[in-house]
Amino acid sequence: CWKSVSELEINAPAEKYHEVFNNETFHVPKIFSKIIQEVEVHGVFDGKDELFKERVEFDDKNLSVSLIGLGGDVFKHYKTFNAIHKVLPKSPRHSLVVLTLEYEKLDDGSPYPYQYLDLMNGIAKDIESHLK
Repeated sequence: CWKSVSELEINAPAEKYHEVFNNETFHVPKIFSKIIQEVEVHGVFDGKDELFKERVEFDDKNLSVSLIGLGGDVFKHYKTFNAIHKVLPKSPRHSLVVLTLEYEKLDDGSPYPYQYLDLMNGIAKDIESHLK
């Protein structure tokens, strides 16, 4: 299993960032309208439609959300694919978002999922803008 990690500082309280995933899923299509069309997570990625089915696990104590991949287009290249958003409070108005992809390639020819980590960074920035 491989991991790719990105850290991003945002100008938003950690609890509010986590709350977007936890209790404001009805806002998701509005916040991420360029990539997510429905809460069922039908999206456009890299100029083409892409589907990702997941089970969502919330860890409210640690302010983390795990998207456990169950099916979709990413499984053309990966045996497993999980995305984790964890937010750490730095001050009352600033946070550190730690984005982690855990994946297992189907074979040596499978690409590293850098574009998905970029997508997660974009989602974190969109949440930050939504919370301003």
